[in-house]
Formats: sequence, C-alpha cells, structure tokens
Amino acid sequence: MLIILAFIILFHVISATLLFIATINNAWWVAGSAYTDLWYTCNVSCSAVQNSESHTAGYLQAVQATMILATILSCVGFFVFILQLFRLKQGERFVFTAIIQLLSCLCVMIGASIYAAQHESFQTEEFKDGNYGYSFVLAWIAFPVSLISGLMYLILRKRK
Repeated sequence: MLIILAFIILFHVISATLLFIATINNAWWVAGSAYTDLWYTCNVSCSAVQNSESHTAGYLQAVQATMILATILSCVGFFVFILQLFRLKQGERFVFTAIIQLLSCLCVMIGASIYAAQHESFQTEEFKDGNYGYSFVLAWIAFPVSLISGLMYLILRKRK
C-alpha cells in the first residue's frame, strides 16, 4: 500500500511540475533563436505577444486560461488528496481527488489542442519556419501523466 501511495504522489507531483514548466516557460514555438509562448515573444528582447489582447487572438487567451486552470486544479487536487488521506474512512475511494485531477487532464488536452490547431494562423514572418518547442511537448506529456494519476486515484482505496 505504501508503494502505491508513493507512486500516486510521485505521478501527481510530476504532472504539477510539468504543468508549471509548460505554462511559464518561453518555448511553445521556436524558430531559430526566436521563440514564443503563451505570454511573450522573444527574439533579441522579449515583448508581449502581438495582438494578444485582441479578439483575433481569442484562441491564445483560451490556451492561457486552460493551462492556468489545469495547473491550479492539479495543485488543488494534491491538497485535497492530502486532506482525504487523513479524513476518509477505511475502504473509501479518493473520488473527489480523481475528479479534480481528471479535470486538470482535460484542461491540458483542450489547451494544447487549441494551440496546435490555431497558432499558425497568427504567426508573424519570423516564426513561419519554426517547430514546436519543449514547453508544448511538456504540456502533451503532462496530459497522460495527469490522466494516469487521476485513474490511479479512482482505483486507490484507503486501506490499513
């Protein structure tokens, strides 16, 4: 039981860490020495993403919101798990924690999917010939890790 609990905590911490890195770092799209993310475009110096506050970049605001929500849900889910660990009666499942973690997983999937589908339509000339950066890849890696974590919470029962 202690080994299963350690794996669940490890998966949850890994998914939260991946979400923090993917949301904060400047490498969602890389073109040579220039890179962009959800917040900034950096070539020689960093500046806010062009037209990020306009209605034409609504997709970017949706990605920002879903990635922030996924990170918050993952952190809240971990704290709820710790509370449930000491509050649940023996034999009960961590269903509430599982729901929170699966919602986090869903938010990551939605955010990364929107970014993959829409980012090319608003790229400037300097970013036309680029590739997805490591933050985008980490967001997609966080998706199955948080999914597995949520499913493990559904399976886990509090035992002696």
